[in-house]
Amino acid sequence: MASRVQSDARGPVERVEPSPERWVRVRGVVSPSSFHARRSSDSARTELLESIVVACGRVERPVVVFDLDGTLLDNRPRVTRIFHELAEFWSIRHPDAAEKCARVRDEHIVYGVIDNLVRAGIDDEALHREGLQFWRDRFFYDAYIRYDVEVPGARSFVRACFEAGASIVYLTGRDLPNMALGTLASLRDLDFPIGVVGTSLVLKPAFEVADSEFKNAVAPSISRIGNVVASFDNEPANCNLFLDHHPEARSVLLDTHHAPNPPPLDDRAAVIDSFLRHG
Repeated sequence: MASRVQSDARGPVERVEPSPERWVRVRGVVSPSSFHARRSSDSARTELLESIVVACGRVERPVVVFDLDGTLLDNRPRVTRIFHELAEFWSIRHPDAAEKCARVRDEHIVYGVIDNLVRAGIDDEALHREGLQFWRDRFFYDAYIRYDVEVPGARSFVRACFEAGASIVYLTGRDLPNMALGTLASLRDLDFPIGVVGTSLVLKPAFEVADSEFKNAVAPSISRIGNVVASFDNEPANCNLFLDHHPEARSVLLDTHHAPNPPPLDDRAAVIDSFLRHG
């Protein structure tokens, strides 16, 4: 991206110009990744996740911290829904662009909103600006969160940690005023543990607060709940900062999508692409 990017729930809000090597094809889907080479194999991922569940049963007052967007939850269906509404909005004034938006599917979605418009075949910069504003007016609000789905294996893994004795902290870049109710409903409807003793949903106080600054400020205080066993995030910067504050814990990057120009990932962090456990 040429200028400022907000990560996590916010996604990019300006144009990103990806270099060809930024895109990898995984399970038939093109997705942005700088860490594909570090991904754990299926067996190594299973071993890592199982070891964390075991630790939740052994450590005193265990805590596991999860980001939401791009980590536990796949928000591509939310973006797809907005693109389909944009197709209806443009159907009279811009029928060609509308038809292209209507053809967008979840597997086509990448990180940048304007990247998605370009990938759909829409090159008009005026439409980029209009489409971006249309997306902004919907993506960050409760009503659209219901379209999110779980990252494969996420619900089962979070429940395994919870049932082994861990307190679950959902630490997200979503903001309290606009996204709290939708997030609670989404986690409930997707059958994640929420709203019961041993679970916490921690959101930003305001949209304008940068995600990384918020998480950096909150991370040390999680020790008030207990001992952090592991943290999971799709942003390398957030994985790194958790290792700074909780070096004894496992830090795990979900290699789904991340903001452009990420920092180097700490060598101590593990990289996985889902929460699926085999065997």
